[in-house]
Amino acid sequence: MGISDIEALLQEFGLTIKNQKPYMTAFTHSSYANENRRQFPDIEYNERIEFLGDAVLELTVSTYIYQHFPEMPEGKLSRFRSIIVCEDSLAKRCKECGFDQWIRLGHGEEQSGARNRPSLLCDLFESVVGAIYLDLGLDAVEHFLAQTIYPKIENGTFSLQSDHKTALQEELQKNGKIDLNYQTIEQPSNENNNQFTVEVQLFGDVIGTGSGHNKKEAEQQAAKEALGKLHNND
Repeated sequence: MGISDIEALLQEFGLTIKNQKPYMTAFTHSSYANENRRQFPDIEYNERIEFLGDAVLELTVSTYIYQHFPEMPEGKLSRFRSIIVCEDSLAKRCKECGFDQWIRLGHGEEQSGARNRPSLLCDLFESVVGAIYLDLGLDAVEHFLAQTIYPKIENGTFSLQSDHKTALQEELQKNGKIDLNYQTIEQPSNENNNQFTVEVQLFGDVIGTGSGHNKKEAEQQAAKEALGKLHNND
């Protein structure tokens, strides 16, 4: 991966790089930096710029949905934004942009399949947003998001109905106060078992079970099953 590759990649989105450094940082994972510190003592990796990109995304996406969904109350705006910028969503956007092919990884991370890890891809997308912001400003970020995220919002890719936990809580609270808890009953133990399993309990009784690659995904699946049972009983 070289800066010419990154320049060509971003030109596909109508962006012309002015300062190369933030992009090289954005596409450098800490594992690569640690392995090459002797050769490149000043090498930087993308954790700090990812922090910045996360904040820029929160601002831009918040502004977009605030302006385009004027009837949506604050609570739903918050949940909608969280669905749009969640790990799974940004990881998908990262792969759609082709960024996953160009991140610099250490040998161990490469061999472990980190290039396809959702958390890494999410961080990478945020890092690129941070780099665009540092180099070209907020208007350029908006131009980039107008090609990557905003069309997904417009075409209904993101739905509040996918937040099964909130939907379950709202459904159950119609009958008064509730005691709803999510309990992890199984965690990844080896490469053949890389799933979390979670139970959702209402007043101590199990009403749904779900599995996923992380706790959040497993909790959503458990809530989805519980919602399905509720609706079938209606």
